[in-house]
Amino acid sequence: MIKDILLVGAGSFIGGAARYAVSLLMRSAEGFPWGTFTVNMIGCFLIGILGGWMVRQPNISPAISLFLSVGFCGGFTTFSTFSKESLALLQSCHYIPFALYAIGSVALGIICVAIGYIATK
Repeated sequence: MIKDILLVGAGSFIGGAARYAVSLLMRSAEGFPWGTFTVNMIGCFLIGILGGWMVRQPNISPAISLFLSVGFCGGFTTFSTFSKESLALLQSCHYIPFALYAIGSVALGIICVAIGYIATK
């Protein structure tokens, strides 16, 4: 278990550093957060590639999966995990849980940010 936590932590460190580097390169234009948008789309693409690759390669070590998917992609952007979980709900025909998860995550996420912001005033 400690090894798994360290693998996720190492991947998260690299993913977080990569996220910061991309956001520096993609300075946000006035009115649109290009850095965050770019990171989220790259993260979604990467977790899709990793998910598809790991399904087709059953001999992939669970340690590699943890490091790349949970660690790197999770550190790079949690939006990629949210998107992967949303797709899994759609693929398993769980349409109502998908709608609740997708709409609820975005709407409640914004509300929670606003409440947190207001709480600091």
